[in-house]
Amino acid sequence: LKGVVEIELSKTPDNIIITREIQVVNNTSAWFINRKPATLKTVEEQIAALNIQVDNLCQFLPQDKVGEFARLSKVELLEATEKSIGPPEMYKFHCELKNFREKERELENLCKDKTNSLEKMKQRVERYKQDVERYHERKRHLDLIEMLERKRPWVEYETVRKQHEEVKQIRDQAREELKNLKGMQSPLMKKMEEIEGSFKSLDRKIRCMAGEIKEASQKCKQKKDALEMKDKQIEEINQAFRMKKDEEMDRRKKIISAHKMIEEWNDELSTVNDCENLQPQIDAVNTELKHLQGERANIESDISDVTTEKNNQEREKKRIIDRIGQLNNIMSMKEETLKGKSQDTHSALMWLRKNKDKFKRTVCEPIMLVIRDHQKLRVNAVCAPAVSCAGNLPSRPIEELHQYGFFSYLRELFDAPLPVMSYLCSQYRIHDVPVGTEKTRNMIGKVIQETKLRQLYTAEEKYTVKVSAYTNLTFSTNVCLRAAQFLTNSVDTDERQQLEKQQQGINCKLQSLDTQLTTLFERQKHLERRDNELRQQKKELLERGNRRRQLESKIAVKYDSIKQLEQDAINLEDESQQANVKIKEINIQKARLVSELMHLIKHCVSLNILKTDLVLQSTAVDAEKNRLESEYKAASMQLRASEQNFRELDEKKRVLTENCRELLRKARQMCKMSPDQHLPKEFQTAFQTIPNTLEEIDALLNEEKSRASCFTGLNASIVEEYSKQTHEIQQLKEDLEEKKKELDNYKRNISQIKERWLNPLKSLIEKINEKFSNFFSSMQCVGEVDLHVENEEEYDKYGIRIRVKFHSSTGLQELTPYHQSGGEKSVSTMLYLMALQELNRCPFRVVDEINQGMDPVNERRVFEMVVKTACKESTSQYFLITPKLLQNLTYNDKMTVLFVYNGPYMLEANKWNLKSFCRQRRRLGRMDEQ
Repeated sequence: LKGVVEIELSKTPDNIIITREIQVVNNTSAWFINRKPATLKTVEEQIAALNIQVDNLCQFLPQDKVGEFARLSKVELLEATEKSIGPPEMYKFHCELKNFREKERELENLCKDKTNSLEKMKQRVERYKQDVERYHERKRHLDLIEMLERKRPWVEYETVRKQHEEVKQIRDQAREELKNLKGMQSPLMKKMEEIEGSFKSLDRKIRCMAGEIKEASQKCKQKKDALEMKDKQIEEINQAFRMKKDEEMDRRKKIISAHKMIEEWNDELSTVNDCENLQPQIDAVNTELKHLQGERANIESDISDVTTEKNNQEREKKRIIDRIGQLNNIMSMKEETLKGKSQDTHSALMWLRKNKDKFKRTVCEPIMLVIRDHQKLRVNAVCAPAVSCAGNLPSRPIEELHQYGFFSYLRELFDAPLPVMSYLCSQYRIHDVPVGTEKTRNMIGKVIQETKLRQLYTAEEKYTVKVSAYTNLTFSTNVCLRAAQFLTNSVDTDERQQLEKQQQGINCKLQSLDTQLTTLFERQKHLERRDNELRQQKKELLERGNRRRQLESKIAVKYDSIKQLEQDAINLEDESQQANVKIKEINIQKARLVSELMHLIKHCVSLNILKTDLVLQSTAVDAEKNRLESEYKAASMQLRASEQNFRELDEKKRVLTENCRELLRKARQMCKMSPDQHLPKEFQTAFQTIPNTLEEIDALLNEEKSRASCFTGLNASIVEEYSKQTHEIQQLKEDLEEKKKELDNYKRNISQIKERWLNPLKSLIEKINEKFSNFFSSMQCVGEVDLHVENEEEYDKYGIRIRVKFHSSTGLQELTPYHQSGGEKSVSTMLYLMALQELNRCPFRVVDEINQGMDPVNERRVFEMVVKTACKESTSQYFLITPKLLQNLTYNDKMTVLFVYNGPYMLEANKWNLKSFCRQRRRLGRMDEQ
């Protein structure tokens, strides 16, 4: 995609056609001059040659630059006017004047600086005479200091050389002592190596012996474990025999006890009579038990039903409590949100809840005007309409809007107290604002055009529709809906009240159920006691009838048990013989194990004796080894100390040697001698008059330095500087005379150029003022243009001042961005541009929407002035761009009115019939010729 802008400019002999192609994809432009490619710089040069200044507000004034024109400073307005209507040399002269004035200031400052420098140099030369005398005295002290500094290194060298000889002698003695110690240490080292070999040999034998002892001990332990196992086997055999013996004794006791019990049962059997007739009593008890069981079943069923009902009620109560808690949490969240947004409103809400009884009528939370008055809280409040609007009907049923995706009006989507709903309907007409879906959003253009709605909502946007009072055209704006802030959580008050009523009813029901359960449990306990009594009575009757049969049966069972016990008899003598045989075999095995164990113990003892002997030998060798190591350690410490002493002495000797060399080099350097040169005789003679110790030399050196330091700021070039300063003074006088002549020339040039620039400028401004004043007079206003000068020599501060008076009650005021209204600034700007019209040398002028903001009277007057001025002969072409014009304006035959058609009702470009356009244009041309 690309856009093309083309403009044709008048020029002799041929016009210039400038074309600009704008590429939409990469936002680049291509320029053409007369259909040929060109650069932007070439285009700008062609425009400048025609005296077209696009950035000059006196030639191109768009609507958004009207305020900028008023904000132009007086200096900027003067420069823009010079460029627009002044002769070509006027702006050039102005720039030269500013440059000459800047150069003049520089020359004046330079002359002033040179004059000050000349005076200072003269004063400085006078001081140099005294400084020369002081310099010679200072030189004598410095010569003595130099000689002291030359001798001092030689004294230092001689001192260090003597120290070096002493240290060298001590080091040679230490070297001889170190040699003797190393000779004594060699035999001791050899003896230590022999002892170390003997110790390692004994240690290997001890470890080998310890291994044999460990192996013999392990075998002894195995034999002991085998003996213990045999003892356990014997104990197990004896234990098994004792258990069989106890079992036999227990069998005999059971037989005796069974015979005794049979005798007792026989005695009892002889006393028991035949079974009496107890069946009628048992039947009566069974009948009563059956009746009790039926009654108990009924009571248990009632208890189960009541318990189930109670559990259901408790679950329902818990559900209601949880739901109320949820509603309370939502209310708390809303209150916290309100508190975060407005602390005063939250405080008012708390006060209102505590004092609702003080109001005669309903006050809807959270605000009330009287709260702010009494507690001085900053809370906004509104009053509900006197006549309720909550029931107002929409302008049309929602069914008529279903085809556009609307499903409800805004009022139907939430609940609120009646006064609040009435206020919202009255203030915001929520009963007549429909809410649509995504379908509505997709066809929003059709919805706005056909429904004539003023406000509507979709899921994500709010649309507002307005009708222009000028063109009767419809304009719509849409904004994205913000996230909910205060109404993120809602509480259903009716639901909460209903839940509280249900909770009260459930509490009453639970109390009634608890009373029923208490009564049923008491009746159940009474029936259980009676049931137990009857069962005990039945048991006693049954036992009385079955006792004889039971005794006979028990006696028969006991006889069978005795018979079985007699069959299970154990022969203790056989068992004893078998146990003795097993124990004898085990004892034989034990004797063999004991013999083997004794042999192993003897072997282990002999090994331990040998090991002990080796350990004693190792201990003696280790003691000798430790003694030799102590002697070697002491000798080594003495040797290391001797080596350390030798190294320190050797290092000290090396350092002193280096110091001697360095001091000798430094001393030769101070005397400017070569390395192999002897001390000259003149230095030897001079050194004889100087002290021979460092202390005396340093004391004298400090004294001379202190005296020399009193002569500060002096050096060897003081005489040369004196001559140099004298020469510079003469040179500076010549430069100053030359600069003064140059300054006089600049002043003469400024005076000539000023006369050639200022007189035409004043004449030009007088013409502008005359036309500007006439234009304002025709509008019953006052306007004036003059040349504003603060300082005649400051040419960069010259400016044009525009002063206007629109009201009889005010005086002339300077045109600024702040004093005048937008319309007044537009009128002033337009009249100033018209005042330039006949004087301007530019080919054309462009003014965009200058009439915006003017009142109709001024707009009509300004338009007539523009027509009258722009349609004169020999004036520049004038382009006036405006979106609207007043009716019944005066037009001129030299005017051309061009309409730009654009908007929703414009014929689409792909539907144009170019041939029809051409035929219509030819027809209009023929009509113009006739």
